[in-house]
Amino acid sequence: MREVFQQELAEVQRRLAEIAGLVTVSIERATRAFNESDVALAEEAISADEQIDKLSIELDELAITILARQQPVARDLRIVVSALRISASLERMGDLSTHIAQLARYRFPDKVIPKNLRGTFAEMGALDVVIATMLTEMLTTQDVKLADIIRNEDDKVDALHLSVFDAVLGAAWQGEASDTVDATLASRYHERFADHAVSIAKKVQYLYTGDWKPEEIEAHTR
Repeated sequence: MREVFQQELAEVQRRLAEIAGLVTVSIERATRAFNESDVALAEEAISADEQIDKLSIELDELAITILARQQPVARDLRIVVSALRISASLERMGDLSTHIAQLARYRFPDKVIPKNLRGTFAEMGALDVVIATMLTEMLTTQDVKLADIIRNEDDKVDALHLSVFDAVLGAAWQGEASDTVDATLASRYHERFADHAVSIAKKVQYLYTGDWKPEEIEAHTR
């Protein structure tokens, strides 16, 4: 029974990495669609969300079945419960990627963001892709050192997010009301995407090191 249980835990971890990989592909397509006004890529990112949702639900069902049948304790219990929380965060990251792609589709054939902010959003999108890629690697290899790198990249996203708000609230801003709304929403989607990745990374780090920092996780899930 113990061997079966360990196989089930390994399957949970494999599925988490699989979902993270799909999220990485989705955010890469969404940010390219957003920055290049590519409606075909936007549609691909949007359609991928259904598969991410499906796999997240299936993973949750597996985790609940393990809880009911195996009644794990201690670290094994933390792994299963954390998997449920990580699955929810990955699903939300997929949603945020979809929101970014939907903005690109809605404004097509025009660019979503005014010219003076396009460089900022290109950088923010590239950081989100890097973060998602590292998160997938972390879930695949359990390399906890990646948690701190993800957190550092998130700090860069946060700084860019604040710079967008400074720009749209500044006296020099000449965008239309729709430009202000689009920039504000898109910046928030990018920032929240990275925050969810940090939350997941901290949970994985805790599972393998026992280093628990609830104040950081709470700050990044607000």
